[in-house]
Amino acid sequence: MTAYVSAFDLFSIGIGPSSSHTVGPMRAGRAFAERLRDQGLLDRVDQVTCTLYGSLGSTGIGHGTPDAVVAGLSGLAPETCWPEQVRGAWADIDPAAGRSLPLAGERPLPFAKDDIAFEPRTRLPGHPNALTLRAWGRSPDGVREALPLAEETFYSIGGGFIRREGEEADLAARAPHPLPYDSAAELLAICERLGIPICEVARRNEEALHGADATRDRLDLIWEAMAECVARGLAGDGTLPGGLGVKRRAAMMREHLESVQDEPGRATALEWLHAFALAVNEENASGGRVVTAPTNGAAGIVPAVAHYYLRFVPGASAEGIRQYLLTATAIGSLFKANASISGAEGGCQAEVGSACAMAAGALCAVLGGTPRQVENAAEIAMEHHLGLTCDPVGGLVQIPCIERNAIASSTAVSAARLALHGDGSHLVSLDTVIETMRQTGLDMSTKYKETSEGGLAVNVIEC
Repeated sequence: MTAYVSAFDLFSIGIGPSSSHTVGPMRAGRAFAERLRDQGLLDRVDQVTCTLYGSLGSTGIGHGTPDAVVAGLSGLAPETCWPEQVRGAWADIDPAAGRSLPLAGERPLPFAKDDIAFEPRTRLPGHPNALTLRAWGRSPDGVREALPLAEETFYSIGGGFIRREGEEADLAARAPHPLPYDSAAELLAICERLGIPICEVARRNEEALHGADATRDRLDLIWEAMAECVARGLAGDGTLPGGLGVKRRAAMMREHLESVQDEPGRATALEWLHAFALAVNEENASGGRVVTAPTNGAAGIVPAVAHYYLRFVPGASAEGIRQYLLTATAIGSLFKANASISGAEGGCQAEVGSACAMAAGALCAVLGGTPRQVENAAEIAMEHHLGLTCDPVGGLVQIPCIERNAIASSTAVSAARLALHGDGSHLVSLDTVIETMRQTGLDMSTKYKETSEGGLAVNVIEC
């Protein structure tokens, strides 16, 4: 067993606004439909229902969860579908007429809006993000059967990862890795024993699974998707959906920074960094295509800091971006294995805090930091996000989520540069701060964990 999670699982291409509330439920719906098909049950099904529990029930509508479930049941995958195919898949259903749902992309099935139920006060023991899917059928004489043909409960455990009840989710973590580790201390010991950087540990693990060429090509595809998201966000305008009236700002910032770029001291690297992060999270909030890093709600930090590296660090290169992503993967794996990357489980410290640590360590690495300096940078970044609550206004990934990514991007750069001024020795280890984050998440009140029942979510008047 190893903490390492493949870069191609940790950084997955999907759609907004939430990896746990949109991407995960879509994958669950698709998995359920595929199992019905594989078991030869499609022709017997005449109704599919879904119950959303806990955080999915609390803020699912704002996060597009019902739309995602319907899209998944229809056979769509977040990696390949168009965002337009998901938007309104449930929300636009006529309550009186319903719609036809192509179950598993094959069998047309009547689907009503109330086939999805919400139980926010019921929290299943496996995880705060839970949903149960049921397929109902009739006997040969046309009588509705008392028990469902099939019933499965899924947990959306953060970052788009799902776990079917009774099964393990981390299949990638159980694959053979030549350089396994369970803690930051073990990761550093590997680096010291072999005389290699953290990115090389991740690279060897990836190449054992995918081969050298495929690893390089897939890292480039991840970066291409991140860069395209930033570009779309920097060109987008208008108001974000959801009713809060939040205006997109990234394009306006880009235009201003470009207009003053020739004036000394006017267009700063920090402001560009903020624009990059805003661009990604505005795309995410609009339901566009993003890369989980490690979640959608925190998706702006890793690409924003990478853009900062490419634009403002002399000698930056495509190989540097690969090393950056691999280092971020090695660090992010520790958070996923030993604490959480789910806002519903650990608060926003688990999402933005983890992403900030990943970006800080990765930037430190490509700036020439030693493994111990990289570990220090990640620790600094996480330490100053401990206790951060997840309290989205209106259940939307907009306030405070979008600006929070911009601020955390700045923190990541500061943490990396601060670590570079030391020799890597420090009193609080990354392992200690990850364990502290885990304990803090357990102690945190449920109302501060993606339920919109506390914090800004109840103190901001929705206009």
